[in-house]
Amino acid sequence: MRSPITSLPALPCFRAAAEFESFSKAANSLNLTHSAVSRAVRLLEDDLGIALFTRRNRSVFLTDAGHKLAQSVAHGLGHIEDTINSIRTEQTHASVTVSCEPTLMMRWLIPRLPTFRTQYPEADIRLVAGGGPVALGDGIDLAIRRDDFDLPKNYSKAMLFSELIGPVCRPDLQDRFFQNGLLRPDASLLHSRTRPSAWHAWASLSKTALGVHPETEFEHFYFSLQAAIAGLGVAIGPWHLVQDDLDAGILCAPAGFVQDGSSYVLLAPEGNAEQNVQSCFRDWLTVLVTNERHLSRTF
Repeated sequence: MRSPITSLPALPCFRAAAEFESFSKAANSLNLTHSAVSRAVRLLEDDLGIALFTRRNRSVFLTDAGHKLAQSVAHGLGHIEDTINSIRTEQTHASVTVSCEPTLMMRWLIPRLPTFRTQYPEADIRLVAGGGPVALGDGIDLAIRRDDFDLPKNYSKAMLFSELIGPVCRPDLQDRFFQNGLLRPDASLLHSRTRPSAWHAWASLSKTALGVHPETEFEHFYFSLQAAIAGLGVAIGPWHLVQDDLDAGILCAPAGFVQDGSSYVLLAPEGNAEQNVQSCFRDWLTVLVTNERHLSRTF
């Protein structure tokens, strides 16, 4: 039967002392005191029942047993460190699949991903389009969702931003569709089947009477925004989905934006705090939305 070795925690101190043949230099390399290294080596010697260093005039020299053990410790700890680093690298470079609502992905997330790639060039982020309820762990690691449905209680939820909505149109057509910030009766309202109540929700929140307008319906929300860019009418545009177009002068928002009571959240598995691609993406996303949040407060 093997005898238990109670002094294993002392091995890093011994390895450094053996490498430098100096307790002081070993202490400096480990950010420890000279006495801490000396005690660790003495503990190991007491455990083995043999001297590992010859001590002369404040200098130390490895004994034959010390040389033998130093070679074994250097090899063993080096192998352990290599394995740990390999595991960390695998975790850091592992691919992460993020499910995101299609329009938010196309108009907000993808245009911002180059900054993530710059910070984490080795990270592999894979995007899939999806909305509503989601099952994490079934090929999906993280999900960005609008909280307009019952969110699972067994997922962690990080608030990203509140939804701000308002009418948007091409700047060169603003006077045709609006007068003094109000919709003209002949302004064409662009609807989408995925958000059929968007116009009525905005009218109620902004206390605006819609009246009767020409209307055009599109299959997806993204198409209604693209139709507004094309000059076909006025669409309801969430601020986060149109902010880049507003900044570029492609769209304008003559009536401003109002909060509709919903928010976007990042869903993640509970208790996953390891430093890996998932945590890097979550940290990057948190900084991103924090930096953009102050811009949305102007509305």
